[in-house]
Amino acid sequence: MQVDHDAGRTAFLDGLRALRVVADGLDDDQLLAASRCRGWTVGDVLVHVHLGLQEMLLGVVSPTDRSPNTDAASYWSTPTGRQPAAGPVGHVRFVRAMGVAYQCPTGIVSHLHPTADAIAVAVAALPEGAVAIQGRTMRTGDFLATWALELAVHHLDLGAELTLDPPAPAALTTARATVEELAGGPLPWEDETAVLIATGRLRPDEEQVARAGPLAARLPVLG
Repeated sequence: MQVDHDAGRTAFLDGLRALRVVADGLDDDQLLAASRCRGWTVGDVLVHVHLGLQEMLLGVVSPTDRSPNTDAASYWSTPTGRQPAAGPVGHVRFVRAMGVAYQCPTGIVSHLHPTADAIAVAVAALPEGAVAIQGRTMRTGDFLATWALELAVHHLDLGAELTLDPPAPAALTTARATVEELAGGPLPWEDETAVLIATGRLRPDEEQVARAGPLAARLPVLG
């Protein structure tokens, strides 16, 4: 799955903008609500996003002449795709510890702002080509698409208990295209449902399983 540079950039920047608008509207109580990520509050998810954006900057500033060896879908199909060194449980605990270190939950959002501003400027100026990230080489469009998916999915994660505006259409479309590529075919649900089921956030009911047919056995494709 290869994503055009401009399409990947639009999906990422739109996704980041939409997530920031939602985050800016949350108060301390809402940031303490449960998210769709096991063990994390809404604020904890934003801490995780902040850490991810800092990691993403490493790719933005690492252009390379090497031939790409990973695309927007294959990135997620190998075990080294953005896996914390301490393992999943260790990362959950680490993020929770960071979240509770803030004097108040809204401090999480305030701290996110300068990083989000910096990455938006850097991505807007990123030329088309290839970047080196996590020992891989990716086309810039594919690189940006992976982070657009990350933003869209975590945007949806914030809505377990809260009623929020949806992710940016371009980011959600990119996320859907990615999970369908990993699943091996089109999923028979609207975008949010498809992404939530394909990433293990939502368990499909019997009717949804029947509609998906053989693809149901391949889900979720991301955890």
